[in-house]
Amino acid sequence: MADPWQQCMDYAVTLARKAGEVVLEALKEEISIMIKSSPADLVTVTDQKVENMIISSLKEKYPSHSFIGEESVAAGEGSTLTDNPTWIIDPIDGTTNFVHRFPFVAVSIGFVVNKKIEFGVVYSCVEDKMYTGRKGKGAFCNGQKLQVSGQEDITKSLLVTEMGSNRDPETLKIILSNMERLLSIPIHGIRAVGTAAVNMCLVATGGADAYYEMGIHCWDMAGAGIIITEAGGVLLDVSGGPFDLMSRRIIAASSQAIGKRIAKELQIIPLQRDDATN
Repeated sequence: MADPWQQCMDYAVTLARKAGEVVLEALKEEISIMIKSSPADLVTVTDQKVENMIISSLKEKYPSHSFIGEESVAAGEGSTLTDNPTWIIDPIDGTTNFVHRFPFVAVSIGFVVNKKIEFGVVYSCVEDKMYTGRKGKGAFCNGQKLQVSGQEDITKSLLVTEMGSNRDPETLKIILSNMERLLSIPIHGIRAVGTAAVNMCLVATGGADAYYEMGIHCWDMAGAGIIITEAGGVLLDVSGGPFDLMSRRIIAASSQAIGKRIAKELQIIPLQRDDATN
């Protein structure tokens, strides 16, 4: 039987590339910055422009589908996930990088049906790397098949995470003590590229062995989540239980063993879910 979502995926790749071109052009201009939830949670006109372009193009082509976009949610739209085919979009993952012209910025598009990710597209535009994953069909970067490292020994692992944009001292204390606990296992190291989507894609390539974070959103994970699993990796909750896209927390690992071992060390940060109704 023909893949019902293949056309959607091809269109997502086209849109991600087009969005990437807008981002690259904007990097040459003056960037005007606005602040969202904290002095470190930034948004720019380009975030909003790219999201509008992606969502309006998709709505025209797929009027019956649902949409969750980072900037639409910031503007007050809900983010409830239903069984309806849903596009989950982060127009610029790594806005702080974008503002500083630190060269890791991605457009992330995830497509979810019956609350399961069907495909994901992450375009790291400065590097010109197009990551894709389709359920049951594998994960690719610029057409090359991806495979996680398969590392099972935590002491030989390289992890990726982020410090996040929350500047509350108590939260920072937990984030830093989690890093300290992991480093003293010991592990080879911890890296932070500044975008959840690219961090996750680096696990899919085998370049890093696991990624963990608390405080991110469904639009940070929906594109890259399927890229990880299709590359042979696993997604877990930070408790070690099953991954939940709306929970704002994730461990994405090259093996179950490493994922569970990380979960054992993490003190959990209490967070409001993405689908919480205020």
